[in-house]
Amino acid sequence: MTAFVDETRIKVRGGDGGAGVVAFRREKFVPKGGPAGGDGGDGGSVILRADEGLSTLLDFRYRHDYQAPAGERGGSKDKYGRKGQDLLLRVPAGTEVYDQASGDLLADLRADGERFVVARGGKGGRGNIHFATSTDRAPRRAEPGQPGEERAIRLELKLLADVGLVGFPNVGKSSLIARISAARPKIADYPFTTLIPNLGMVRLSDDRSFVVADVPGLIPGAHQGAGLGHRFLRHLERTRVLVHMLDLTSIPGRTPLRDYQALRRELALYDPDLAGRPEVVVLNKVDLTATHKKLPALQQLFAKRGLTLLGVSAATGKGIKDLLAALWTALERAKAAGGQGRTIGHETAP
Repeated sequence: MTAFVDETRIKVRGGDGGAGVVAFRREKFVPKGGPAGGDGGDGGSVILRADEGLSTLLDFRYRHDYQAPAGERGGSKDKYGRKGQDLLLRVPAGTEVYDQASGDLLADLRADGERFVVARGGKGGRGNIHFATSTDRAPRRAEPGQPGEERAIRLELKLLADVGLVGFPNVGKSSLIARISAARPKIADYPFTTLIPNLGMVRLSDDRSFVVADVPGLIPGAHQGAGLGHRFLRHLERTRVLVHMLDLTSIPGRTPLRDYQALRRELALYDPDLAGRPEVVVLNKVDLTATHKKLPALQQLFAKRGLTLLGVSAATGKGIKDLLAALWTALERAKAAGGQGRTIGHETAP
């Protein structure tokens, strides 16, 4: 399986401009040829391009320095040097580009094919053909090429998804995304099975679809880095709707309601805006007898707090149809309100 890398630091440098040339015409029957030194070519630029076919910054893990080719030196007989070729670096859609020195956000590459010139090439120097005057018809000076722009940057990937699945470890998030989409995450009966975010496309019909993200399980203190921590919380920042997945647990002090409250607390401490996103609350594993029996009482408990608790079984598919309907309704409302996210149906969201 491809390793998931969502943050890296690299250095980029545009190519140096080629030097201009001092040269003169030396042709038969032209006894007093004038200046003929051409300009140097511009250096190539380093360009980042978003590619929705990529899902990780793995390509930048082992190589950290990138430089575009320099421009060629000018030539005699008014020949200009060739421009250096641009260096194109592909990054996943959803990549933010930060200046490492200042911390400023330079670009947010969300759309497939979107480009950002991160380091411009240097301008080529002028040859002596540009310096001839009425008093100096044989100039013996030319310009050197300018150095390319150099910059240290940090690349940070934030997944583009409409729906984000959040919950404690081992509540069934991976099973749910496998049930409702073509994603095939690792599924096992132990905590922290999910070590990397997973994306899946959910298709309700030909013109209704959305992207769902399953992030590693959260535990109290996640906003400070506990467990797998805030490293993956940032992948929820661009979601429109959050699904809080709960289950019955034998761990003392934990109940579905307390788990829900703990999850919301972690989200609010990490980013208050996340706690204000539209949400759907789901109790998983209702195929188990104990969970099925307690579902009505739990639904009443959540209803007293103005919350609708849906019961589903990611293992058997029970309740999935109602869950998808609720998600689509929440997404439509979020789109109307101008929330985060990427696509709903065939329309592009802001």
